[in-house]
Amino acid sequence: MNTFGHIFRLTTFGESHGAAIGGVIDGCPSGLELDIEKVQKDLDRRKPGQSHITTQRKEGDKIEFLSGIFEGKTTGTPIGFIIRNKDQHSNDYNNLREVFRPSHADYTYIKKYGRRDHRGGGRSSARETIARVAAGSVAKQLLQNIGVNVQAYVSQVGEVEVPKSYLELDLGLTESNIVRCPDLETAEKMIARIEEAGRNHDTVGGVITCVATGAPAGLGEPVFNKLHADLGHAMLGINAVKGFEYGSGFAGTRLSGSEHNDVFVKDGDKIRTKTNHSGGVQGGISNGEDIYFRVAFKPIATLLKEQHTVDSSSKDVTINPKGRHDPCVLPRAVPIVEAMAALVLADHFLMNSISKL
Repeated sequence: MNTFGHIFRLTTFGESHGAAIGGVIDGCPSGLELDIEKVQKDLDRRKPGQSHITTQRKEGDKIEFLSGIFEGKTTGTPIGFIIRNKDQHSNDYNNLREVFRPSHADYTYIKKYGRRDHRGGGRSSARETIARVAAGSVAKQLLQNIGVNVQAYVSQVGEVEVPKSYLELDLGLTESNIVRCPDLETAEKMIARIEEAGRNHDTVGGVITCVATGAPAGLGEPVFNKLHADLGHAMLGINAVKGFEYGSGFAGTRLSGSEHNDVFVKDGDKIRTKTNHSGGVQGGISNGEDIYFRVAFKPIATLLKEQHTVDSSSKDVTINPKGRHDPCVLPRAVPIVEAMAALVLADHFLMNSISKL
């Protein structure tokens, strides 16, 4: 199951320490003027080694488009691309060949496939998400043609949380700091929290908030492919994600129905809602308001410190992993969340175009 989407579809391939990561985008309409520099910029936001609070693996992550683009525009045929791996240190994983690392996919891959690529986790590595970012960047450019913008930011690292809603923030400041938090005072505290985790050879998790503005009403299917369900599916498929909530989420359970209902009002020639506890989605279909959601990321499982586990012979062993790893995945996960949201919205936009005459 390496394909995501219904009409706008992405199939990915490759492993962390293989020759390349790549993908094929199918279903992208012909005539989209594609800015490859924007695609590369999104890849640069995800790539390792971009600051002292991320892994120091050095990868240029330069994309090579192989098909589906002619004279700067999409042709309607499959768009193939690859990003070559350049800086693998596979020997760092030799001592883990027969070991099941705590909270990794080592054991589950053995049970499913009978074998696994122990070098950096192989296919289970978050390195695979680079293909999602590339395809998501194409989807973002498609959405921009209809006035839809997707923006994510880090809203929590460990116990350090932005005390404001996205409506109170200038999201244009997100890229102004290495943690990708638009609240600059909170960003400094987040960076300090990540630095602390790194000094202790530990890791820390957090939350990314994502907002899609300009989405028209009518996106989403009423039963099995509700818009929020597909967004949840997309987010929960990202490495290290442990939770998804949209709109009021779990906090909405503390409200009464009269407090939580989004009352409809007339706004000029449009119908709007006075509040947006629904997160822009009602009955599984977008209502024209901002679509917003939160994605929870666990602390990264690889710790550069001693841990106890068992090996493939069920023997107790102690591991002390080497390698280059993020103390916190959040800053590099922002473009991944945006990409997956854009893939869902582009897919539903195309599905909606055939829903009525």
